[in-house]
Amino acid sequence: MASPLVTSLWAVLNLIVLGLGLAEARRAFFVFGDSLVDNGNNNYLVTTARADSPPYGIDYPTHRATGRFSNGLNIPDIISEKIGSEATLPYLSPELTGQKLLVGANFASAGIGILNDTGIQFVNIIHISQQLEYFQQYQQRVTAIIGADQTKKLISQALVLITLGGNDFVNNYYLVPYSARSRQYSLPDYVRFIISEYRKVLMRLYDLGARRVIVTGTGPLGCVPAELAQRSRNGECAVELQRAAGLFNPQLVEMINGLNSNIGSNVFIAANTNQMHLDFVNNPRAYGFVTSKIACCGQGPYNGVGLCTVISNLCPNRDLYAFWDPYHPSEKANRLIVQQIMGGSTQYMHPMNLSTILALDSKL
Repeated sequence: MASPLVTSLWAVLNLIVLGLGLAEARRAFFVFGDSLVDNGNNNYLVTTARADSPPYGIDYPTHRATGRFSNGLNIPDIISEKIGSEATLPYLSPELTGQKLLVGANFASAGIGILNDTGIQFVNIIHISQQLEYFQQYQQRVTAIIGADQTKKLISQALVLITLGGNDFVNNYYLVPYSARSRQYSLPDYVRFIISEYRKVLMRLYDLGARRVIVTGTGPLGCVPAELAQRSRNGECAVELQRAAGLFNPQLVEMINGLNSNIGSNVFIAANTNQMHLDFVNNPRAYGFVTSKIACCGQGPYNGVGLCTVISNLCPNRDLYAFWDPYHPSEKANRLIVQQIMGGSTQYMHPMNLSTILALDSKL
């Protein structure tokens, strides 16, 4: 058995090594949100909102399903790639220990929304309030390794991505005719309500130390294959869901501008993912796609009915399809989205894009 002195020396050495790792590492990256950014947390939960079986992951480096709702990489993976960092692990992964904690963590969970009653049909998912609790727990775990001051520095210098809102319409307000929320609120009132709730979420992130937060809007909700299959007669985007996105996204930007003004700093960055999607939805061939209406994997009209499974229709070349499954973009589409996050004009990224953020922060 090692003596107390030897044990203490090992503990000190570990702290030094981890501290050096922190000093040399790229900035940490934290991800919150829904299935568009979930890296596999739901694999560890008893829920139907999972992507842990083929053909999900068919184009991932391992060619295995990882829990990402993609044929390959998702948006956080590609951002990590662009900033020169390894991909963040799901927070629930048993591999997320030691040095890997300093890379950051992905807290996202498929099916969730801004509201805790969104996605209740999936039963066991990590609602945003729980994701934020896990973020607090994460900080406690890292503090035990590198100390409180270094942890505070790691968090304040980190990049954060949060993607919420789509499910509050698709899997709540419009989930069924005469849903509880649609009886409670008119659509304009519902949008104002969820924007006010989202503001609380973002302020909680700020209170937990986040200082660079990319906030994505919803995509064109009525244009995904699932909604075309349910609500479209001739391939046109579903009007009511498009109206919802049209109300939500401008109010999100307005709310973000207000937060930054109150804080006195551009903490929150609005990513216009609606326009990023619309570019290739409206003109797929300009971006190398053969279609933006039919999902690569699925069944029924537009391959938009039900889940993507081993018995679904599956396209041979995923790069030719804007949508991988009834709801989620293909890896190629995700790369186009990240391209705009990195270098897009103020039409796409307000008040600045990620490349500008990285350049500004490198001078601090």
